[in-house]
Amino acid sequence: MNRPFFLITIDTEGDNLWAAPREITTRNAAFLPRFQQLCEKYGLKPTYLTNYEMVCAPAYQAFARDVLERDTAEIGMHLHAWNSPPLEQLTDDDFRYQPYLIEYPEHLIRAKVELLTRLLVDTFGCKMISHRAGRWSFNEVYARVLVEQGYRVDCSVTPHVTWHRMKGDPNQKGGTDFSRYPEVPYRVDLRDISQPGDSPLLEVPMTIMQSRSAALRKIGDSMPYGSLPARAWNRLFPPRLWLQPNGRNRSQMLEILDRALEERRQYVEFTLHSSEFMPGGSPTFQTEESIEKLYGDMEQLFSRAAQSFRGGTLSEFEQSFVEVSR
Repeated sequence: MNRPFFLITIDTEGDNLWAAPREITTRNAAFLPRFQQLCEKYGLKPTYLTNYEMVCAPAYQAFARDVLERDTAEIGMHLHAWNSPPLEQLTDDDFRYQPYLIEYPEHLIRAKVELLTRLLVDTFGCKMISHRAGRWSFNEVYARVLVEQGYRVDCSVTPHVTWHRMKGDPNQKGGTDFSRYPEVPYRVDLRDISQPGDSPLLEVPMTIMQSRSAALRKIGDSMPYGSLPARAWNRLFPPRLWLQPNGRNRSQMLEILDRALEERRQYVEFTLHSSEFMPGGSPTFQTEESIEKLYGDMEQLFSRAAQSFRGGTLSEFEQSFVEVSR
């Protein structure tokens, strides 16, 4: 039996977008080669899911062309609706609220996806196959537009997690509720993206595992959302384990690898933002010391993964999935 995939998905976007900057910079592009070298050291192949400001950045263009030429990574698409043209104001301050793409009218969803896809193809000279929605917001309209544009794999689903309380447009209902979506890859039903169907779009959900203790999860869920007690409890006893470094979860990420092997999963999916490789590029990794610790954690994780998993991009996983399911 083939080893499971270790997928790496990087949301490749401007610097510290959590701060809602008016002027978006792309200095983090200069920090990507170090991460790429680490991946290559262990035979891993990232997928850089790229948004508008990054595809326009010369430093990122040079980096992406190099990895494509050497076939050591994939470039995919990642769309932040509030600054990806064509621009049309949705709220009284889109840079503050950062509205979800799914909150726009269908004709603008289609226009934004079409324009960014064309820009990526024209810049890098290759077809766009892989995608992740900005701010984890996804729906049936969005999925149909992706299929129209030739995308074959999406990784927007976060199992066990709802973004309903996270507002985009303050006058709309918030982000997507993925709490009952599958953990395993599936061909999307374009009438109901939470269900398997027969479309050409493969959903590859983020690797998010519930903690083994249902009792501890229940205690955490009973606390008021966002309250200090809830935040403290969830830090001590995380109800869900993400394959996403935060500076204090190395052991949990290693546990995910062990559980994935035990459960005979087809893959695990690691994720991070490109700006998190740069000191001060995110709220999580502010200092050079925190970046060094991040690299120490990734070194341990990637080293362990290389022993039992195989590297591959999202499109390579999609091709493998097609072969297995025939």
